[in-house]
Amino acid sequence: MTSPETPEEPPADLPHRDDHSHWNWLLLVPIVIPLCTPLFNHDTPKLLDFPLFYWLQLGFVLLGVGCTAIVYNKTKRRD
Repeated sequence: MTSPETPEEPPADLPHRDDHSHWNWLLLVPIVIPLCTPLFNHDTPKLLDFPLFYWLQLGFVLLGVGCTAIVYNKTKRRD
């Protein structure tokens, strides 16, 4: 009868990773803002004959890209 293998312990000399940054809270902005439906529950103003609902969705995408770029630049490792 064989005994179950025990998992190997990780080496003790591995560096501690500190991935917890306050900049990560900025990633909540592009999640929460589009959930606020009173912001875009209108037909006007129109941009190039597109109602607010449609062109504001593109604005939300740009907001998400901008927030993600800021968080990435502020939290990337500089070795």
